[in-house]
Amino acid sequence: MERPIRVGIVLGSDSDLDVMLDTVKTLDALEIGCEVVVASAHRTPGRTEEYATSAAGRGLGVLIGAAGGAAALPGVLAARSPLPVIGVPIASTPLNGMDALLSIVQMPPGVPVATVAVGTWGARNAAILAAQILATGDSALRERLVTYRRRLADEVEQRAQRVAERLRSRS
Repeated sequence: MERPIRVGIVLGSDSDLDVMLDTVKTLDALEIGCEVVVASAHRTPGRTEEYATSAAGRGLGVLIGAAGGAAALPGVLAARSPLPVIGVPIASTPLNGMDALLSIVQMPPGVPVATVAVGTWGARNAAILAAQILATGDSALRERLVTYRRRLADEVEQRAQRVAERLRSRS
């Protein structure tokens, strides 16, 4: 079944895709349709602006911008769209993503960007945060989130049991 596209994922470069596939996989697990596009805030500002300004009218509910280095992309999306924007800093320079993190998190008042961790942890959390935002008006999605988080907790319990069993077997 084809899901409606509710999340737009914008990559500053195609090299960001490997990290952001974690976002796509997590959204898929939560049964949330998404689209992935490449649009650079610096190299294709017109494309970036057109995407951001048209997103709400096309039915998207949340934008996720992934960028490394100067990482202006999430801020440009937020400046040009009324939708909530989540920024994922990418470790693409010798500064290992700290430059991107600071660029994304230091938005001026009036143009907020929710910022998550650098790299794949942030990519996964961006998907979950997008789902939480969308779930405020979608009870079925809210239930899928509850189930997803319960699965995460069950995995921790299973790991805890394996550790306890391993330690007992040493005696």
